[in-house]
Amino acid sequence: MQIRTRLTLQFLLLGGIIMIIASMAIYVSSASFRREDFYNRLRNKALSTAGILFSTNKTDADRLLKIENDNPVNLQNEKIIIINFANDTVYSSDKNREIEIRNNILERVRLGYKVSYNQADFSVMATLFFTNYDRFVIVAGARDIEGALHLEKLKTILIIVCSFSLVLFFIAGWFYSGRALKPISDVVKKAEDISITSLNLRVNVGNGTDEIGRLAKTFNKMLERLEISFKMQKDFISNASHELRTPLTSINGQLEVLMMKDRSTNEYKAALESVLDDIKSLINLSNRLLLIARTSTDSPVNLNKKFRIDEILWQAQEEMKRFNKDFHINISIDNSLTDSDQMIVVGDESLLKVAVSNLIDNACKYSHDHTVDIKLNHFEKRLEIAFEDKGIGISEEDIKKVFEPFYRGSNAASIRGTGIGLPLVNQIIKSHNGTIKLTSVLGKGTKFIVILPSIS
Repeated sequence: MQIRTRLTLQFLLLGGIIMIIASMAIYVSSASFRREDFYNRLRNKALSTAGILFSTNKTDADRLLKIENDNPVNLQNEKIIIINFANDTVYSSDKNREIEIRNNILERVRLGYKVSYNQADFSVMATLFFTNYDRFVIVAGARDIEGALHLEKLKTILIIVCSFSLVLFFIAGWFYSGRALKPISDVVKKAEDISITSLNLRVNVGNGTDEIGRLAKTFNKMLERLEISFKMQKDFISNASHELRTPLTSINGQLEVLMMKDRSTNEYKAALESVLDDIKSLINLSNRLLLIARTSTDSPVNLNKKFRIDEILWQAQEEMKRFNKDFHINISIDNSLTDSDQMIVVGDESLLKVAVSNLIDNACKYSHDHTVDIKLNHFEKRLEIAFEDKGIGISEEDIKKVFEPFYRGSNAASIRGTGIGLPLVNQIIKSHNGTIKLTSVLGKGTKFIVILPSIS
């Protein structure tokens, strides 16, 4: 069922319930008012009759009662019975004894109660009447035919009004729900026009303050993230293809040259060494791509091990100097780090070692003196590791993109690299709930600051 239909039916149901309750309240209150008014008229007529009877002599009373009975405003089938304290009937206009006199009713009236009840199609009331010498019970009854007709007409009118109102509620609900859902319909139509080739399109946010406007804003933000993701994916595939093609083309070219004619042993050896370097480059690139994929998952494995970050720094220093004799790696630890627990982090030891090694390699590779200064500090359950070099630096434009896969700074083209290191470092640090900051000045150097949570 469509939302518009469901809202219309809900609107109809709600309106119908309100109309039925209101109609019932009108009918019940009208019936109650009509009944009270009828009993009041009946009581007044009974008291008036008793007053005439007991305030004049018998002859005048008979004459006045006859005149009163002939009054055109009398109640329909009016019956009045007056009973004294000894339960003798003093006066009765009920010739056919249609009104039944009950002793329990008389007793209640004499106790001071005003009693009213229905008997057959008569409405009956009983009340006390006092004279100077005695007290009497007056029982009066009549048929409220006019009131019943009025109530029947009122019921018919209310049924017609309710039925007509339900039709109006359905029509109004249909149009108002359509009007209310129109912004959503517009968003749906616009969203249907958006495809992978038109992610730059955005839906209309309207006033931007109501629920639909906020929904449209959220949808547009999602489109922005998708557009960025697709662009990054496209660039990633393009750059990865280029990086993979370069060593493969080199390997292919060298092998074709070798096969053109017979070579000496030294020539074969030199060519194979060059091919081996290209293969190592491919293996290194593949391993880094696998690490990026591993750290990009929502729940990387092995992130619950405790280890000391200073040991990672010393191990990375030793391994980097073993393979790069000209690298100078200076590590200094702040004097405030006296408690070993302050240097303990939780995560994957091998991944953090990869991140530290990449930052050391970048700093030394792009620095003229191949030197990096590493400083370890602790602030409020956070470890701060700074990697600073005096190298070629990074421009402000390149700083915004250095963490994108395969992106390399405009001044780094002459230095061998793949553009995978910093994106990999960024993913590893994020997977450990950490952050990485970068400041750099062209020609003066670069500073990376890695912040990781510690256990104390």
